[in-house]
Amino acid sequence: MTTPDELASVRYIVDDVQAAIDFYTTHLGFTLRTSAAPAFADVTRGSLRLLLSGAASSGARATPDDATAAGRNRIHLILDDLDSEIDRLRAAGLTFRSDVVSGPGGRQILIADPAGNLIELFQPAHT
Repeated sequence: MTTPDELASVRYIVDDVQAAIDFYTTHLGFTLRTSAAPAFADVTRGSLRLLLSGAASSGARATPDDATAAGRNRIHLILDDLDSEIDRLRAAGLTFRSDVVSGPGGRQILIADPAGNLIELFQPAHT
């Protein structure tokens, strides 16, 4: 098991911890690390540890009241085949928050978790 000091952690405030667990583990290849649902869970993918904090968690309680909406920040997941991943997620009934955008570094599309937090799916340009 990876130790906490080997992981980069990002906290997402979520409305429903179990729905977030299901979303990340079913659709985006994360593994459940610990669960104290409905207050908190953490899931991992590689060296990324995503902290899923429900309303009862200390992380959510520390958030100022004027910061309740999901932000424009997002985690960034690198993929080998963006088109196949888009097809797989659409077949699972998920919708996207953007169209595919191409730039010099690669192609990306945004999807949101059940609480509205953004995830960027990114395929680097071949150099």
